[in-house]
This record gives sequence, C-alpha cells and structure tokens, in this order.
Amino acid sequence: MSRGGRQTGIRCPVSLFARQETEVNRVTRAINQAPRAAEKAIWAQVLMEVVDVLLGCEHYDEASRHCRLCQEFSQLRRKTAALIVKAEQLDDRRRRL
Repeated sequence: MSRGGRQTGIRCPVSLFARQETEVNRVTRAINQAPRAAEKAIWAQVLMEVVDVLLGCEHYDEASRHCRLCQEFSQLRRKTAALIVKAEQLDDRRRRL
C-alpha cells in the first residue's frame, strides 16, 4: 500500500514481522506453484509454522495498531493454510472411497 507515494506497512518494533514476511512470501509462492493438493498441504503446514512465530510474539502490544494488524494477518494466513490442509485431507479421503 502507499499513501502519497510513501510506502506503508506493518512497522514491527523488533523486526519480527519483516523477517517472517519474507518466509511467508516464499512459502506462499511454493503453495501456489505446487501442482497437487498433497504438495500444497505440505507447504501449508510450513506456512502455519511460520505464522505461529508471529502469533506467539512475546512483544505483542495490544495498544499498537501495527501489532494488531500483524496478528490479524497472521490469523488469516493460518486459517487459509488450515483450509488447504483440510481440503487435501478431504481429497485424500474421497480418493480412497
């Protein structure tokens, strides 16, 4: 996002978000490029581990808009990854029937 030509985003006081965001982007690309549900599910589990680091941040400050956004994005990403894993489980069960 930008505002008046200026880059905006989540400003993490301990730089945890930026470090994890790099890994989130890498894993998300892997999920998107995986040809089969089983492969996507493996990467989705990795994504859950990556965002769990953010969700467990010891420096979380509820008063900080940036911390709240980080947590909300992380929760959304975790839910999305969990849906990918669940879809693969359903697909696997369907194949066995």
